[in-house]
Amino acid sequence: MDHFLYRNGVLHAEDVAIPAIAAAVGTPFYVYSTATLARHYRLFQEALAGMDHLICFAVKSNGNLAVLKVLGDLGAGMDVVSGGEYRRAQAAGVPGNRIVFSGVGKTREEIRLALEGGIRQFNVESEPELRAISEIATALGVTAPIALRVNPDVDAKTHEKIATGKSENKFGIPIAKARSVYAEAAALPGIDVVGIDVHIGSQLTDLEPFRAAFSKVADLTRTLRADGHNIRRLDLGGGLGIPYTRSNEAPPLPLDYGQVIRETVGDLGCEIEIEPGRLISGNAGLLVASVIWVKEGEGRDFLILDAAMNDLARPSMYGAHHDIIAVAEPVPGGPTQPFDVVGPVCETGDTFARARELSLLAPGDLVAFRSAGAYGAVMASEYNTRPLVPEVLVAGDHFAVIRARPSFDEILARDTIPVWL
Repeated sequence: MDHFLYRNGVLHAEDVAIPAIAAAVGTPFYVYSTATLARHYRLFQEALAGMDHLICFAVKSNGNLAVLKVLGDLGAGMDVVSGGEYRRAQAAGVPGNRIVFSGVGKTREEIRLALEGGIRQFNVESEPELRAISEIATALGVTAPIALRVNPDVDAKTHEKIATGKSENKFGIPIAKARSVYAEAAALPGIDVVGIDVHIGSQLTDLEPFRAAFSKVADLTRTLRADGHNIRRLDLGGGLGIPYTRSNEAPPLPLDYGQVIRETVGDLGCEIEIEPGRLISGNAGLLVASVIWVKEGEGRDFLILDAAMNDLARPSMYGAHHDIIAVAEPVPGGPTQPFDVVGPVCETGDTFARARELSLLAPGDLVAFRSAGAYGAVMASEYNTRPLVPEVLVAGDHFAVIRARPSFDEILARDTIPVWL
């Protein structure tokens, strides 16, 4: 469920009409619903009720400070994968003891930043990283809490570019090597081994890969405890998918996901961490665009929008589907036609949909891309010198711009022409 509904023939974000936002900020823009963010976070709280747990929002899915503050104020932790995301979490008011640092390529500078600023744990991806954390923590006179990310060699049955738990993926330590690496970690100075981390991919629509991975983690927990390690925390990652089209069969619910966690690792007495991103923020956001032209082609018609692949990369990058709807509510049973929905960027890949059946639209009409709150604005660029899209947050009947569209002067001022040119 989300809070983007038609009222009096016009699409609203909570109690704010989308055309009112468009008139104030121009198109294209992203808009997020505070109520939807909060509802989706609470679904995970309910799913893990009665278990010692922390829900760490995956900042990579939506890093806007206002979005992070909404979730942080509800009690969420943050899962970060860079020094920049760590700084975002802190700037949103999330304390270090609720920040988990993941990622396969942490630099020494990033490790030092987190140790100095406070960290709940590092999810360690390799032996060289582990040794670097030990060295830096020892030099600083602190102890670094760590969990080793194990690669369980489980097929997540998702898009190959967002699968992370198979043996050929770059992530984690092969589970067969885990005992020896944990033994090394326990012997290193400045290291506190607190748990195990696993994450097998994103946009999973089947619970069985989770069950397979978590079962392997449960077995490893028992083995490591027998080896003398005090495993007290299990970070089970994220990845639960969302429906990107209203006609699709819905992915599993958080309650069902929570039940898998109870059945596989619930008897171990560990604190559970999960790192959802897409399921919290995905359906909490829209990308709103205007029609520039309706163009008749050879055997097809094109709907040319002012949003482009640099604003929403998922369709071009993954072949991903987003429902596209008219902001003015279509008349039930009214005329429709198939459009190739495209942007103005000079790439054939700047295509959002092919032969998508839509109501009749004209230049100036508004359309909205559903399920755009995750991996939308965070992946945007200024390709073709197109300004980054503004972001807007709605709460009830009011809204605010939470990232402004830069002016062309601001964009050009970032470049410097050397004096010798």
